[in-house]
Amino acid sequence: MKICPQYTFGVGDRFANGAHAQLKAFIAAKELGIDITPVWNKSNREHDIIGSQPQSTRDAADKAVADLGWTGEYLLDADHINLKTVDRFIAPCDFFTLDVADDIGEPADPADVAAFIARHPELIGTVSIAGIDQPFEITRADVEKTANQFLKATQKAKAIYDHIVAAKGTDFVTEVSMDETDSPQTPPELLVILAAIADQGIPIQTIAPKFTGRFNKGVDYVGDVVQFEKEFNDDLAVIAHAVAAYGLPETLKLSVHSGSDKFSIYPAIKRAIARTGAGLHIKTAGTNWLEEVIGLAESGGTGLELAKEIYGQALAKKEALCQPYATVIDIDFAKLPSAETVNAWTSEQFTGALRHDQSNPLYDANVRQLLHVGFKIAAMMGETYIKALHDNRAVVSRCVTENLRDRHMKLLFL
Repeated sequence: MKICPQYTFGVGDRFANGAHAQLKAFIAAKELGIDITPVWNKSNREHDIIGSQPQSTRDAADKAVADLGWTGEYLLDADHINLKTVDRFIAPCDFFTLDVADDIGEPADPADVAAFIARHPELIGTVSIAGIDQPFEITRADVEKTANQFLKATQKAKAIYDHIVAAKGTDFVTEVSMDETDSPQTPPELLVILAAIADQGIPIQTIAPKFTGRFNKGVDYVGDVVQFEKEFNDDLAVIAHAVAAYGLPETLKLSVHSGSDKFSIYPAIKRAIARTGAGLHIKTAGTNWLEEVIGLAESGGTGLELAKEIYGQALAKKEALCQPYATVIDIDFAKLPSAETVNAWTSEQFTGALRHDQSNPLYDANVRQLLHVGFKIAAMMGETYIKALHDNRAVVSRCVTENLRDRHMKLLFL
């Protein structure tokens, strides 16, 4: 298998025009002593909306690496794929996020559940894990319930993994994603899940559980930060235990999806990885697109006018744009400013509303979330949007680089 570096940072480049600016943030971080590996990611849904192919993401990343002389490792993530969508990602990608969230809760074969419980008597009773003060008290009924919820999902993950291996061999990083589901997985459940993944023989190197709280697209964490910190630390301890107990790869680490802009939990994550030496994979997928719009608005003139047009069209189509992301956004439609109001905004007002600076009284989380899911509008503009990015490249690129470096990397790793 391909060994996954300790710190990996997922960056989305929806229009394949931001890779250079993104990579400059990684270069700046390295100059500050932070060694982070870029992982470019773009989901099947995003490719379908924009009309692109995974190879375009690979081409943009390869060109940025060559042009900027990046000598470190970099990866391309087949983001949230399943058996129906994986094939077009197999050739260009070397990091595969196996999304089995839809399979959680699908009942497993009772014989498989019984066999799993028989194989793992150590999961029943008082389970002590280094780094967790209170031992887990796990009953046979608890293990049976968790197996019924998750065993089928791990079997589906194995089917996707085997399909990729048959096509390209084992030289890739495997992540299992269970975050896009209704209920968070508790640390004891995570232990059972990792035992099941190990039984399947999947060399998992990152796992994305669903944590307590709301991880809405592009805005800060909503929830109990203290509870999140305890859960995150307990999950790290469970992972270290599972690696030793079940022979999972030593590089196995937690992945935080929709991690972009979760500023209130960054200190907790930073403390945890500093204390334990654990790795981290964090995704900031949609942030790049928002910074492109901010850069256009900051440029003024036709750039600002195009940003306003994107907002106006997104507002008119808000229900359709929001529906696919309903579980990961919270927009109060009644509080969205009208298109007429936004059309009268100055550059400072538009960027103040959209840029994620919560100390700015102009910041508007509703506007930010709407535009986060509104990239389909830019996709429909086609070359008009791409030309605007090129015409305003200096400002747009600065916004992309500074956002990643200053609001994310420095907060997490310095």
